[in-house]
Amino acid sequence: MEYLKHIQKAIDYIEENLQQDIDLAACAKVSGYSQYHFLRVFKYVTELTPADYIRKRRLSEIAKEIVKGNEFISDIAYKYGFNSKENFIRAFKSEHHILPTEYKKVENSLKSYERIAFETTDFSVTAKIVSLPSIKLTVYKSDEDYTPNFWNRYNAKKLSLKLSGGRTVMDYGVCVWNENDKKLDYYIGIKTQQANGDISNTHELLISGGLHALFPTPPTTHSNFVNTIHKTWNYICNKWLPQSDYKYTGGYQFECYVEQSRIFSEDIYIPIERKIK
Repeated sequence: MEYLKHIQKAIDYIEENLQQDIDLAACAKVSGYSQYHFLRVFKYVTELTPADYIRKRRLSEIAKEIVKGNEFISDIAYKYGFNSKENFIRAFKSEHHILPTEYKKVENSLKSYERIAFETTDFSVTAKIVSLPSIKLTVYKSDEDYTPNFWNRYNAKKLSLKLSGGRTVMDYGVCVWNENDKKLDYYIGIKTQQANGDISNTHELLISGGLHALFPTPPTTHSNFVNTIHKTWNYICNKWLPQSDYKYTGGYQFECYVEQSRIFSEDIYIPIERKIK
């Protein structure tokens, strides 16, 4: 598609100038479109306005540099065009629902927005069919519309340690479709047997045992961990389930990992049964 080549030129220009003032008229000129058509086509192919793309990319690069710990947060933000500490804090919290200082303290895995490249390779994960016993979890219910933001708050506020009484344990993220409210309910917590700390404002979930498809996400980096999780879920829902001999039973789906392990891989479990042929 010819228009992708034009937008790719604009993206390349943006990426080369993330630490400079970026003029949308210059982006349009690089793409070969008028500014009016550039804005329309860019939004069509990326689902973002150019301004939103630039903001998300700058915040993602700033997050990477914060983890390195070599500069003051305000200096990094200024380098990427935020003219005041307050503006940066407001933008970061709006994007991730935690403060940049909270992120620096725990270095949790944020949902970053990586450079768009229209030529992508196929993504796949090898599933393993396993039989699991029932699992009882003590969890918090998400009040966020966007799941990564709930994980951000859970990790930044060290709620896993609060639940466990200070011990490092496996965290579980659990989702199930709520038919009454027509939305996905999401929960995060730990095994009930390990919940020896403060369990106020929590719920108990029982994940029924049985046949599950296990998908280990490919090991990746701190900055790309959440993106890899999303790619794995997309592969499961749009490729593996439609093409496999199994179907989703409708029960709790869950993902588990230890954030403090710094391995940046997790296991995703889908309750399944064989399709009737």
